[in-house]
Amino acid sequence: MITTPELITTKEIITAAIPLVIPGSDMPKYMDPAIQEIIKTLADQGMRPAGPMFSYHHRRPADTFDFEIGFPVEKAITGTGRVKNSKLPAERVARCVYQGPYEGLSQAWPALQNWVREQKLPETGRFFERYLNNPDDVKDPRDYRTELNWVIGE
Repeated sequence: MITTPELITTKEIITAAIPLVIPGSDMPKYMDPAIQEIIKTLADQGMRPAGPMFSYHHRRPADTFDFEIGFPVEKAITGTGRVKNSKLPAERVARCVYQGPYEGLSQAWPALQNWVREQKLPETGRFFERYLNNPDDVKDPRDYRTELNWVIGE
């Protein structure tokens, strides 16, 4: 299901992102339009993504998800519409990779959370995932690869 988690410290990455606060059930309705809006904004500014798409969650989901979706960029963009300059912060994370269809992420995240708790690591409630391959390029959803990052407290 997931690779063996490892503890790492990430580096800050400049991003172009759209912040969203939506019910989890509405995720499919909002994700693709947001992705397309970011890609168009980058193209309009003569840029393209500098790495895999991500979703950074600012807190554990409750009735709503409070997160931003975006892409790394080489340099700051000119914010346009909903697309804003942002960053993936430098922080300590427990990281693993899940391989399989996106529907399986609902089991992969608890597996990583359990590992963090077994290690008695402090939790922040923040987490992010990076989509390591593009579903348009991968024929079989069993081959999708998603990097999971659970932010660890001090």
